[in-house]
Amino acid sequence: MKNTVLAGVLAALLPTAALAGEITVYTAYEEDEAAAFLDLAKQAMPDIEVNMLRLSTGDLAARIIAEKGNPQHDVIWGFAASTIVNPEIADTLEAYTATGVDTIPAAFRDGDNMWFAVTGYMAAFCVNTERVEKLGLDVPKSWADLVDPKYKGEVVMPNPASSGTGYIQVSSILQMKGEEEGWSFLDQLDGNIAQYIKSGSKPCNAAAAGEYAVGASFDMRAIKNIEEGFPMVMVIPAEGAGNELEANALVASSKNKDDARRFLDWTLTPEAVNAYYDWKAIVTVPGGSLPERFRSAGMPEDTNSILYPTDFQAAGKDRDRIISEWQRRYEN
Repeated sequence: MKNTVLAGVLAALLPTAALAGEITVYTAYEEDEAAAFLDLAKQAMPDIEVNMLRLSTGDLAARIIAEKGNPQHDVIWGFAASTIVNPEIADTLEAYTATGVDTIPAAFRDGDNMWFAVTGYMAAFCVNTERVEKLGLDVPKSWADLVDPKYKGEVVMPNPASSGTGYIQVSSILQMKGEEEGWSFLDQLDGNIAQYIKSGSKPCNAAAAGEYAVGASFDMRAIKNIEEGFPMVMVIPAEGAGNELEANALVASSKNKDDARRFLDWTLTPEAVNAYYDWKAIVTVPGGSLPERFRSAGMPEDTNSILYPTDFQAAGKDRDRIISEWQRRYEN
């Protein structure tokens, strides 16, 4: 009897041991979308324990660089392409040709297979319709509108040192206008900014709550807040929306590369791609369609028509210099 019980116990334990696998992913996806994507990944790969650390782009970049000598993660997931090219981060990666990566246009992946991007986001203004009406303001249509003195103290924006959204907003303005004119414009804009907020989503939330008239943020946060019934509209800047790709990559020091590669393969499966289309206006894998709630919030079917042609390599190369200059001018 004892042997029979022992055999039963061992039989129950063996599958667990055989299925053992654990990876850690670092991500800059927003908390709600990261949680939704991770839940799908765990359903698809129940034999892998996937641990996730979610931080804003700037904070996550600082952590990856600080841990460079002893990385604590296996996968980078949904992380700004303009930051992943930083040599201090790129040096921690290993080339991997993920299954299905050839469905992504070459512009959205590294030529040496160090990273690939399946999603992205774009700059958008969150405008509280009740507050602009109360204050007698117009709904701004462009970045140029926001330097009008009538918006003084009514605009909040992400801090580019900590927020990928904030950085791509600043970087795209400098790319649009050139350095000299761009910094001059940002000087004018700074005169109207009530505060710079650490997160890319919080300016939108603050505007939605009626604390300010305009929150410079990104598309998905605006769409979600509109869907939740806040009195606001989403505005895509008339100059073109600065945008960012969200990259995935294999960490060279991973102790469990087989499962890390499986996770990266999963990010390109039809199941994952369908989920991206529920959350993202920029999906680099073709085949999905824009959800109705995106269109009703004002997003055009052809999102390419409103995107500024961002130079991600330049944005990455110039990042430290731009942030240092921005801090010198506006953090006091």
